[in-house]
Amino acid sequence: MQGERLKESIERADILLEALPYIRRFNNKTIVIKYGGHAMVDENLKSLFAKDVVMMKYIGINPVIVHGGGPQIGSLLKKLGKESKFVQGMRVTDEETMDIVEMVLAGRVNKEIVGLINQHGGKAVGLTGKDGNLIRAEKYYLSDEKAKDTPPEIIDLGLVGKVKEFHTELIRSLVRDGFIPTIAPIGVGDGGETYNINADIVAGELAAALQAEKLVLLTDVEGVLTQEGTLINSMNYEQADDLIARGVIEGGMYPKVKCCLKALRNGVGKTHIIDGRLNHAVLLEIFTDEGIGTEVVTM
Repeated sequence: MQGERLKESIERADILLEALPYIRRFNNKTIVIKYGGHAMVDENLKSLFAKDVVMMKYIGINPVIVHGGGPQIGSLLKKLGKESKFVQGMRVTDEETMDIVEMVLAGRVNKEIVGLINQHGGKAVGLTGKDGNLIRAEKYYLSDEKAKDTPPEIIDLGLVGKVKEFHTELIRSLVRDGFIPTIAPIGVGDGGETYNINADIVAGELAAALQAEKLVLLTDVEGVLTQEGTLINSMNYEQADDLIARGVIEGGMYPKVKCCLKALRNGVGKTHIIDGRLNHAVLLEIFTDEGIGTEVVTM
């Protein structure tokens, strides 16, 4: 028995040593994490995610969290008898839906995440784009090209916004003071309008604005899959654009890949789309040689 325990202890030490180069590399670097999907619903995964984020902060990495809340929003809409409608992975948002989105994201989901992180020894601060004008936004229109050589169809999604600019100094100040910013993707317009913004897009834009070392997006699949359903471990700009053009990347994966590409083009070091259903998914990506999910890179 003693020999078995010693062997287990040595294996744990080996794991820590494998993480050492990454701890050194990412020390004092910012990593933006988009937290969403099943990882926000399963009680065990929620607790593990909070612990992982606290660990990152304690070893000198600066995590910044942008969270979604699609399942929670959809569940409440259904209870209220209101149908959820999506176009190209984006939620169509009228005024009534916007009220529900804000109530769920800011009033429930954000506070739960902050509470869990703080419970496990972190110092999280919950924010929406309205706090300190953190996310200045404007109305977003989808462009859908129906046929070649014809004008694209412009689709009005309602109170769906896109990021105009971030008040990044607010985030940087919180990070410097040892806090973990936890952000709900709600923006404010020039006239005080409230906008629902896709959380993947907010995470990508924020990673670029902060010049983050990494952008990590949690999802409910292994990563980006081929038409045959096998995992793509790594892909570059050209490969991603080709998969989008051929319709392999579509639905909810489409905005994820697009925001990764935009983040890379705007100075983010690396981007990752990973399976948030795995225990310690973020740590597995950051601190192991193999990593998990799909890495989207420039070359």
